[in-house]
Amino acid sequence: MSEHADEQGLTIRVGREELIIRQRYEAASIVNDILIALWFIVGSVMFFSDDWTTAGTWCFLAGSVELLIRPLIRLGRQVHLRRIGGHQPREAGHDF
Repeated sequence: MSEHADEQGLTIRVGREELIIRQRYEAASIVNDILIALWFIVGSVMFFSDDWTTAGTWCFLAGSVELLIRPLIRLGRQVHLRRIGGHQPREAGHDF
């Protein structure tokens, strides 16, 4: 990816391979976020019944593991992008 400023503003060029990688990791992140929500919703509903409390606790544990997976997905994306192009790290909040 290359960037340069001109009179019109900032121009960003992203290679096709980099864009595909970003889209795949974004999709994985979205699926992971959906799983987090489902684990915690199901676990919460299970806590309404004493018979389901243990199963609900396991759902909360699964949701917590999914929360750990979230930054691992982001880290994996960063490592993958560096391998294909030697990109410099971005500032926080500027995830293009």
